[in-house]
Amino acid sequence: MKKIILMSVAVSAAMATSAFAQGLTIGVSWSNFQEERWKTDEAAMVAAIEAAGNTYISADAQNSAAKQLTDVEALIAQGADALVILSVDKDAVGPAVDAADAEGIPVVGYDRLIEDERAFYLTFDNKGVGRIIAHAVMTAQPKGNYAIIKGDKGDPNALFLLEGMMEMIGGMVDKGEITIVGETFTDGWKPDNAQKNMEQILTANNNNVDAVLAENDGMAGGVIAALAAQGMNIPVGGQDGDHAALNRVARGTQTVSVWKDARQLGKAAAEIAAALAGGAMLSDIEGSVKWSGGANGVEMNAIFLDPTPITKDNINVVIDAGHIAKDKVCEGAMDGVVGC
Repeated sequence: MKKIILMSVAVSAAMATSAFAQGLTIGVSWSNFQEERWKTDEAAMVAAIEAAGNTYISADAQNSAAKQLTDVEALIAQGADALVILSVDKDAVGPAVDAADAEGIPVVGYDRLIEDERAFYLTFDNKGVGRIIAHAVMTAQPKGNYAIIKGDKGDPNALFLLEGMMEMIGGMVDKGEITIVGETFTDGWKPDNAQKNMEQILTANNNNVDAVLAENDGMAGGVIAALAAQGMNIPVGGQDGDHAALNRVARGTQTVSVWKDARQLGKAAAEIAAALAGGAMLSDIEGSVKWSGGANGVEMNAIFLDPTPITKDNINVVIDAGHIAKDKVCEGAMDGVVGC
């Protein structure tokens, strides 16, 4: 997969294209707001939209694919000139793109794949995230019984993350040095569902689990709660840079949180949406690549941002970036945490 490393290239291109495109309305359809990170994305998106002299409108689908379709229709009716869609379900979002296309409204598929050539795909390198999670956990626990707590089965990212994880640990699985003793999807990416899934895996294996690959920080929190109830502290990986997860990294209960700076992603989405609404073609966004890595092989214009693994050895990175205050991330930190 080709990917773009320098965010500034895409952002500056979008800004240049949309420099004179003001007075636009950017509609954003959120899948839900249960995850901490979406609030960070939204704040960055709103700031960039308003700084350009444009208007932000939004709707929360509350994790309902049906509601998301009606939300998109409502955003179109409210005069959206471009749509940013964080999809609930990859298979159910098609009519939303059809509705936008019928009105000549460009669509940015935000963070989650909408596999349609009419949509611009903006996300982080999710396979890369999966590789990073697995590498960090495997470094801490090279052998043994692994559990994999996947995200929602309707989200392509759950499979992209899994592919990245298996690229890293697959050889060890083939050798019999790592055994996957439990692997399950988690409805809605919800932490409480992840906790239940982990409890079931622990019960089925008489607690004989040595490491866990969780596909996001919220679910990692649920996993760690299940482990703590059994008096267990084993390597667990996650992603998103959630504040609670970063504190768990400092405390030593979570091995890694892969930080995807949501502020960059939100800002980029706002600027790319404005550029497209201002008349730019999908291929006009400088820094975009042609990508066809989805399940159906549809060729799309896309930008992939690079994530950053955060462990006890570089907590200072998120502090220095202003993502989290030192006192918050370092509360209860174990000895030797860099930055605390």
